[in-house]
Amino acid sequence: MIQIIQSYPGGSKGRVNKAGNNVSAGTATEEDLWIIEEWRSAHKAVLNTFQAILRSRTRSTDVVVAQRHKRKNTIFGKLKRFPDMQLARMDDIAGCRLIFPGLNELNKFRNRFLAANFDHKQRNDPEKYNYIKKPKSTGYRGIHDVYIYDVRSLEGARLKGLLIEIQYRTRIQHAWATTVEVIGYITSSQPKFQAGDGRYIEIMALASEILARAHESLAGPLPQLSDDELCKRFLALDSDLRLTRTLKGLNQAKTKTEEERKNIILVFGKLGELEMHSYRESNMALKKLFEIEKLSPEKDVVLVRAESNEDVRFAYKNYFSDATEFIQLLETGIKQLTPPNKVMHRSRLRRPGDL
Repeated sequence: MIQIIQSYPGGSKGRVNKAGNNVSAGTATEEDLWIIEEWRSAHKAVLNTFQAILRSRTRSTDVVVAQRHKRKNTIFGKLKRFPDMQLARMDDIAGCRLIFPGLNELNKFRNRFLAANFDHKQRNDPEKYNYIKKPKSTGYRGIHDVYIYDVRSLEGARLKGLLIEIQYRTRIQHAWATTVEVIGYITSSQPKFQAGDGRYIEIMALASEILARAHESLAGPLPQLSDDELCKRFLALDSDLRLTRTLKGLNQAKTKTEEERKNIILVFGKLGELEMHSYRESNMALKKLFEIEKLSPEKDVVLVRAESNEDVRFAYKNYFSDATEFIQLLETGIKQLTPPNKVMHRSRLRRPGDL
């Protein structure tokens, strides 16, 4: 009996890339959109494989593990910002996020994982996306690794070569990163993409430097600033933008999910309202995700998975407009860097490259 192996999701990498090019050019057909949907759906198996591996390796620890499909609107936005990008090579369609109590736990876990012996191969040089050692100018800090999915089973052969991104962050870095996305929802600026009012980009870079110095004894994106200048510049901008006051005033969503339903769709409306839909089965959740995207293209929709409702809210604070921890860390950080009569020299900071 001859067994037929299904083709690459969407037909071929070339056909997926063509569909992506058409989205970028604004000429996508219904067939193009269907191909992209098929290709996105195929990443579910990749996510399931990696989240199982990561949960097994983090069992009985304080590490939070979550997974998500990249949002359709985000994919299309990225294609339009980078017209030469090949969709089949976009490496963060599927993503797993690990959030650690501190830097020591993060580095120990990642070093062990990099040395793990399994078929999936790391695509990037280990230091290429190390934004803790080399923070982005926006202030983003964390580490990304990209893996190429590889399985030996006949059923999984069609998925060979799909990519998945693993994000490593500490709680400090996570608080900053989710707040940047909250700002994107509540203002007309997108500091994450260096778009809009430049003051938001600057204030979040300053905030990142404060958090890095005060809570992790590291230099961030602005190591040339003294502690005094750093805090003064942040407070002056905050007085102008009233950012921290706005963040404090946000209403956190009160919606509850059923603990046993770990596949959760978050729908973020234009006016800040949040809807949540939870499912026991991942297939049903993915089907509903695509349905909502088609019916409500103006909404921001994402499918996430975590072990509990609490983990979902922690791992995806941006969807709950929750900047509480960021504000607390920022306020204590400013106090730590500017107590009476204290002068802290930049030389006392550890450089990220010393880790």
